[in-house]
Amino acid sequence: MSSDAFVTRYGPWALVAGAAVGLGAEYGRQLAARGLSVLLVDRDAGPLDETARAIRAASAVEVRTLVLDLARPDLAEAALRETGELEIGLVVYNAAIGTVSPFLELSRANIQAMLDVNCRGPMLLAHALAPAMVARGRGGVIVMSSMAGNLGSAHLTVYAASKAFDLVFAEALWAELRGHGVDVLAVQPGATRTPGWQSSQPPELRGPGPHVMEPEEVVREALDTLGVEPGIVAGEMNRQSVQLLASLPRRQAIELVSDITSKLLPTGRTL
Repeated sequence: MSSDAFVTRYGPWALVAGAAVGLGAEYGRQLAARGLSVLLVDRDAGPLDETARAIRAASAVEVRTLVLDLARPDLAEAALRETGELEIGLVVYNAAIGTVSPFLELSRANIQAMLDVNCRGPMLLAHALAPAMVARGRGGVIVMSSMAGNLGSAHLTVYAASKAFDLVFAEALWAELRGHGVDVLAVQPGATRTPGWQSSQPPELRGPGPHVMEPEEVVREALDTLGVEPGIVAGEMNRQSVQLLASLPRRQAIELVSDITSKLLPTGRTL
């Protein structure tokens, strides 16, 4: 799709939730490069401002920032209030919390935060901003799921379940809104070299290599797939891994993935 066609279908503004660093920041950069003005949303003001400055320096589009906790109970109302003057044609929900921990050692506050940010957040934001897209007969919603959402895995209990929610939610929304001119896409990245992913890995695996994708690759595949398919697993190696796991008896697949995720436990950090 040409830049002009992309702006016509998804412009003039894109809202990117979880935009301070990593994949969210990359969405901001690539959407600006395709001609959309971007509203970057995150709770971390410092990194958010740095990303906004970098995008302004590299593009001619308007860039705004909004410091917002996506777990707040009035998220939908806050989103409508803060975006009232803007015509949001594309929503990208990238924010997520994912603690590596045995389920019984998670605090209730941490569990609630994961449910609020990972599940409640994208649902309420889409519910608030998609009606205007339907009224215009054009627009798009991208929800970042994860390959973790395909199977239960040890020590990622709540995170994996929340990403399964994101996957099914986005697929169902695609089926409902496609007839109204609104495209929805569920994106399942695998290991991607973001600050969050690096914090969960041993030092020898944090650098670039064939075991990890770069944010630029994931976002480019996602934006190229929007309006074509309801979902994508980013990266050919990741797609092959998903196919391999799907070919196994489910118990065997769960045990295999859990062996891998159990190795992340000593770090005690977040995804």
